[in-house]
Amino acid sequence: MAEFIDYRRSTMKLVTAETVLARETAVTYAEWFRALADPTRVQLLAWLAQRPEPVSVGQLTAVLPVGQSTVSHHLAALAAVGFVHVQRRGTSSLYAVNPRCLECFPSAADVVMGKRPPDPLRPAACEAASADPRSEP
Repeated sequence: MAEFIDYRRSTMKLVTAETVLARETAVTYAEWFRALADPTRVQLLAWLAQRPEPVSVGQLTAVLPVGQSTVSHHLAALAAVGFVHVQRRGTSSLYAVNPRCLECFPSAADVVMGKRPPDPLRPAACEAASADPRSEP
């Protein structure tokens, strides 16, 4: 057993202030992961990412097995962190993926495996960076 402990100690990485993810970045990532912690939100985002044009809640409700109020609730959560843009047209709202913010999203594997992802843009900065939800960065 002592050999195992010695082996573990010799292979553990030294954690320093330089290797710890900045608190503000960790908070941002946690907000993003929290927004994607619901399977319906992941489905919504994946479906929106395949659409060339913004879509209505009604269009999303037609493809998902949940009601309009549930779709609206999930879209609001995704919009709050900047994953989707909302375009108001009269009394309707159209939703589209925000490509700038999704480019900033680190993969869960990179975070868990200790690869230091680049510092993300704040979700609000991503949202404001593109007035047209389909424009490129």
